[in-house]
Amino acid sequence: LDFGTVRRRQSPRLKWLDYHNLLGIVTLAWVLVVGITGVINTLETPIIDTWRTNELADLVAGNEAAFLAGPRASLDDAVREAVRLAPDMELQFVAFPGSGFSTGAHYAVFLHGDTPLTENIITPVLIHAGTSEVTGLRQMPWYTKALSLSRPLHFGDYGGLLLKLVWLVLDLVTIIVLASGLYLWLTKRESPRRRTTMSHASGAGSA
Repeated sequence: LDFGTVRRRQSPRLKWLDYHNLLGIVTLAWVLVVGITGVINTLETPIIDTWRTNELADLVAGNEAAFLAGPRASLDDAVREAVRLAPDMELQFVAFPGSGFSTGAHYAVFLHGDTPLTENIITPVLIHAGTSEVTGLRQMPWYTKALSLSRPLHFGDYGGLLLKLVWLVLDLVTIIVLASGLYLWLTKRESPRRRTTMSHASGAGSA
């Protein structure tokens, strides 16, 4: 059969078999993307915990011995200095000195991307709370970037309403593929039983 052929005049099972194969091939790439990103999203907790205990802890530990002797510098100056180093990023939140995400002498300025696709990618910057000087900047490792990029790809929330509607249509098509596959499997199991029943009935009639 040519690609896209649907045998509408044949039996319902053949017609749904053609629909199942056609829709499955058309949506295969999208289903793979959604499936893989869904698996990554389910691993969010261990991924974030690994980042905190390794990358973030290493950045903080390297400056833990710093001591803030005088008054704190301007928080606005610290944020501006962090944003200057990463002009394509925006402020997400600031951890003050002594908090669990910083040291006793630093502001930990957390920045994120300024586009819908990168808004979940975080970069921490340590700023000395007394001098507003940058002490450390740590890019996110590949596994946290994979997690951050998987969210908008999985939910389709990086392209506005139009992309959400496209995701909705593809979701409905995928449901049709699953439902038709279940229908084909059930009817395939029923066919041998039906042939066996008819065979027994025919044999009984001949006797």
